[in-house]
Amino acid sequence: LSRGEQAILFINRRGFFTFAQCKDCGNTLSCPRCSVSLSYHSSQGKLRCGRCGFSAKATMICPHCNSTSIRYFGTGTQRIEKEVADVYPTARILRYDRDTVAKRGSHEVFFAAFAEGKANVLIGTQMVTKGLDVANVTLVGVVTADTGLNLPDFRSAEHTFQLLTQVAGRAGRHHLAGKVIIQTHLPDHYVIQAAARHDYLTFYKQEIANRFELGYPPFNQLINLVFSGTDEKNIQKCTDDIFRFLEKRLPGAVLGPAPSAIARLRGEWR
Repeated sequence: LSRGEQAILFINRRGFFTFAQCKDCGNTLSCPRCSVSLSYHSSQGKLRCGRCGFSAKATMICPHCNSTSIRYFGTGTQRIEKEVADVYPTARILRYDRDTVAKRGSHEVFFAAFAEGKANVLIGTQMVTKGLDVANVTLVGVVTADTGLNLPDFRSAEHTFQLLTQVAGRAGRHHLAGKVIIQTHLPDHYVIQAAARHDYLTFYKQEIANRFELGYPPFNQLINLVFSGTDEKNIQKCTDDIFRFLEKRLPGAVLGPAPSAIARLRGEWR
């Protein structure tokens, strides 16, 4: 900032705090329509679901045990925005996520404002990882880079490597040298190590070996069947019926049935 250059901070979570939990009973405040925790958005003073848009007034009282021990945890784009403003009060900060784009206009407006130097710190979610070609960006910071590694998806390592590689490419694209800082709890993980060194080949060798050992694509083909509906018992019965039907014709080839990673979404069981 002192040199008049620009920085991008990437965190793949919106909101201020990412979940709220009662310290007495352990209950996490969740969306009534989705199997996800509600995140706290400071600009509205509300708890919101990032999946269906449900919102409720923020509370300090647990709806499960009526305790006043609700505590807020986690980090989202709004919290990073506040912390940067506290440390660098003169910084011109632009937060770029679905919340701000919905309020202030198109993606092009944000890109133009940052490219023209109206802001010198850009904080955002996946939307900042690609497409930005700003000569003055010399620093990229990735906040909690390993969040995506914990997702129940055999492609989570691949997706994390892609994101880190893409966002790292936003720094030093022209005549100025760039620097990338990755914050992680797993500094020795092969994905983090390969991304930090911009080493695609090492990542590929490890990832393809894992895929081969576990029989994942590209060594096998997978078909994912998702059943959804408002009646949980009916959906369970339909899923079981289809499983038995397929198992007779493809013995040993069917995995499941099991609840989806998000077992309930927008009021429908999956």
